[in-house]
Amino acid sequence: MNRRTLGNHPLERRKGTTLTSSADGILNELRALCLSLPETSERNSWGHPNFVAGQKTFVTFEQFHGRPSIAFRLGHSDIERVSGNSQFFVTPYGRGQWLSLWVDTSFDWNVVKELAITSYRLVALKRMLVALEVRT
Repeated sequence: MNRRTLGNHPLERRKGTTLTSSADGILNELRALCLSLPETSERNSWGHPNFVAGQKTFVTFEQFHGRPSIAFRLGHSDIERVSGNSQFFVTPYGRGQWLSLWVDTSFDWNVVKELAITSYRLVALKRMLVALEVRT
């Protein structure tokens, strides 16, 4: 089974959220990416994992209408740049500052990495950005 498409193997999550085995694998890869950045942590809020830089959320893994997605906090120009792609949708709660990517179809992990780092840079403190630059 391709990890980038949903299969039929549900795994139970908190608050009744059900993930398929492939969605759980995507979450694990996303977790590894986000937690590799300086001073990040994971918090469960609203029944799904949120990845936090310092005190601010920069990436969220959640489901809308039963479909898994990754939400990124982005600037207006980045949202405009990728929002024409049908794999993306405006995050309903984001006040125009968040864009989500459906991950139950084929998608590019390089795009996820780029957007996660862009999102991180938007909310990170200066010392965190310095630590990120030292690592790259």
